[in-house]
Amino acid sequence: MVEIRIHGRGGQGGVTLAKIIATSRFLLDQSVQAFGLYAAERSGAPLQAFCRYDDEPIANRNLIYEPDHVIVLDPTLVGPAITGGLKPGGWILINTQESPEAFAERYPLNRLATVDATSIARDNRLGTRSVPIVNTALAGAVGAMLGFELEEMQAALEHLGFTGPNTTAAALAYERLQRLETPLAGEATAPAEAPTGNGTTQARPTCARAGRGPSFVEGAGGGLPGIQTGQWATEQPRRQQYVPPCNHVCPAGNDVQGFLQALALDETDRALDILLRTTPFPAVCGRVCPAPCMESCNRIQLDETVNVRQLERWAGDRGRAVVEPLAIRSEHVAVVGSGPAGLSAAYHLARFGYDVTVYEAGPEIGGLLRTGIPEFRLPEEVLDREIGRVMGLGVQVVTRHPIDRRELLDLSRAYDAVLVATGLQELRSLRLGVGDTDAVVQGIDFLDQAHRNKVRVDGEDVIVVGGGNTAMDSVRSALRLGARSVRVVYRRSRHEMPAIREEVEEALEEGVPIEFLTQPVVLRPDGSDETGRRRYHLTCRRMELGDPDESGRRRPVEVEGSDFEIVCHRLILALGQSPDMSVFPEGTEVREGERLLGLLETPVYAVGDLATNEGTVAGAIGSGRRSAIQIHNALSGAHVEITEHAERRRDVDIWQDEVIRADAMRLHLFERLPSSEGTAAPPEARRSTFDEIHMGLTDPAEAKRCLSCGVCNECDLCVTYCPEGVLSRVGHDLVFDYAYCKGCGVCVTECPRNVILMSQL
Repeated sequence: MVEIRIHGRGGQGGVTLAKIIATSRFLLDQSVQAFGLYAAERSGAPLQAFCRYDDEPIANRNLIYEPDHVIVLDPTLVGPAITGGLKPGGWILINTQESPEAFAERYPLNRLATVDATSIARDNRLGTRSVPIVNTALAGAVGAMLGFELEEMQAALEHLGFTGPNTTAAALAYERLQRLETPLAGEATAPAEAPTGNGTTQARPTCARAGRGPSFVEGAGGGLPGIQTGQWATEQPRRQQYVPPCNHVCPAGNDVQGFLQALALDETDRALDILLRTTPFPAVCGRVCPAPCMESCNRIQLDETVNVRQLERWAGDRGRAVVEPLAIRSEHVAVVGSGPAGLSAAYHLARFGYDVTVYEAGPEIGGLLRTGIPEFRLPEEVLDREIGRVMGLGVQVVTRHPIDRRELLDLSRAYDAVLVATGLQELRSLRLGVGDTDAVVQGIDFLDQAHRNKVRVDGEDVIVVGGGNTAMDSVRSALRLGARSVRVVYRRSRHEMPAIREEVEEALEEGVPIEFLTQPVVLRPDGSDETGRRRYHLTCRRMELGDPDESGRRRPVEVEGSDFEIVCHRLILALGQSPDMSVFPEGTEVREGERLLGLLETPVYAVGDLATNEGTVAGAIGSGRRSAIQIHNALSGAHVEITEHAERRRDVDIWQDEVIRADAMRLHLFERLPSSEGTAAPPEARRSTFDEIHMGLTDPAEAKRCLSCGVCNECDLCVTYCPEGVLSRVGHDLVFDYAYCKGCGVCVTECPRNVILMSQL
């Protein structure tokens, strides 16, 4: 992308010049922008205009702070301000009678070009002799400077209705342009210091007046009036920051808005770094998280939700970041269980500097991330890569080592703290009248067997009972393991299903029928089929929805006389799980974040689904982080806060703890854009393979759709529309010059994100 900044005065046609340059590129099918800084359009007042063009669509709508080239319409504006942010080697085109050599000493790092556009404009009677309009002449000079064909610039002029003397002026300037390649123009970077003339150096000036950011008129080379008009104001603008709804509902506590803004700026590594502050598993959650952030996205009120899940996957898969301990401590912490909660706690404790040992009952670490989620949703190499990040912090793992009540007491004596993250181990079942039979299997066990290649269901009719993620994973795995037919039986409606919505849709796409409002009643043997396999009849009963129960979902009520039968060879139960409390002393009450009693003096905490029963990977990750912080505070005496909001900007005056909703945004200021879904294998191709279904996004451009609700994302609309030119952005900070701010409130009305408010003086 090429960016050009134009410095001129009101009446000279600087904004129109930007439009002419942009039009010349637009006619060549490039993406373009052209706009002015609407502040001091009065005749003779300094102003700026901007132009961008690129072969790819342009999403950046900010002012141009680091231009590739600069055009100066009035030689009286020549000064240090015009090169602010200018890239070394870029062109500086000056409307002057002087040659480029006259400016070579002042601008040694840039290529120089000059043309007497004023005389050309006067000779062609463009404007008046006192205020000649030099834009069309300079359009020709720009074309010559940048290597455009004269015909391209003339076509742009004609497209905009500039004919006759305008095209003549452009042709004359095209011919008369003088160029100079300065000796240092090819250097890669501009020096941070400038010579003083006495053998020393000083920092290059960034603002005409010390103590405040460069105002728009200073940026154009002029000065502010001597009378400070800010005393007229009765109100002044202030900065505020709200809590974005995505951040508020993220179970892992991620700064969703922060990492999306980094991706919007094509800073994938920084996006990953932001995520790794709260979660060790961005690539995992980018595949299996139910994404409540997407359900609460304010953009739904404009068009479609931002695809946060796929963008988190992009950062996890494509980003590069080094995670190291923040300190080294002498205490040792034991973690029981290597699922998402246990590994999240181990990760954060190791980052705090603790020596951490994880005890896992199974042969592999990862818990249900490894054994309970099929590879078509979560490939093993992705999980291994992210677990490797945890191990890279020095975390030790002991596998095939289940912990019972006695061993938990032993751990409490051997370690400075113990964290129990054993998840939900007690499986729920149904009384179907058949007793023990190999035909009935728990969904978690079935998925574990599938993971270890220990089960096939070739030619079988398989029924799965349940409506959660385990049910969907089980039925889709059975389909891939050779089942002749599969079917889901669920006692509520689709609206009440706790499974991730996309997984339900994908199961239906793959041809999985779902019997809603259906309750299994009795399973009885019915001989054998033609291959000799044992066959069963499952009697089911139709249900209807009554009043909501304690979960908030409508309670299923039996419909009398509605029984019917389904034939099957295998019945998979996915009815949910409960915590196994047998590891704790009798009478122990388990709550997240509270130390368990009766285990000597060593702090013992429960974490994850064992304490919260939340049942999601993201929830377990968040619980592990919170518990790690609580253990750190208990052992170290520190007071680390469990923050789960966006990072607070340093230039914000008021921190609003409330969540910003769509009605507080100015949605009419945003462009409607469709969501990016990413690529996926077609249903017919994925029914027989455990290969990953989703390929992810092709680029992170979807992040640019984030509204950055309640948090400044430096869109610069407030700066652009400030009528007095007293609002500027210096680095990442907004700077108000209250000595000149009249308190008009235009910045408030033009802020799409409600991050500026007016306060009484």
